[in-house]
Amino acid sequence: MLKNFMGDPSLIIPTEDIEIKDSLSYEEIPIEILDRQVCKLRTKEVASVKVLWRNQFVEEATWEAKEDMKKRYPHLFEPGKIPNQGTNSLLSTL
Repeated sequence: MLKNFMGDPSLIIPTEDIEIKDSLSYEEIPIEILDRQVCKLRTKEVASVKVLWRNQFVEEATWEAKEDMKKRYPHLFEPGKIPNQGTNSLLSTL
């Protein structure tokens, strides 16, 4: 039993901003690509991108397959848009 619980009002997110559906679910929308990497397996290479999602912090960004993201969200891969390459590209320039 909880007694004298003091909630943090800064952690409450208005439901209008998230656009919750009647089934109490919502769709995550990718905001930008933070980083790219290629994992080398024995017989092939798998390209991945680190994706920042709406309503999440940078620490919660996830690695997704580049081809899947390119099919579902082609606007993130437009040639005129230069994504933020993150810390890996910063280290490679030093």
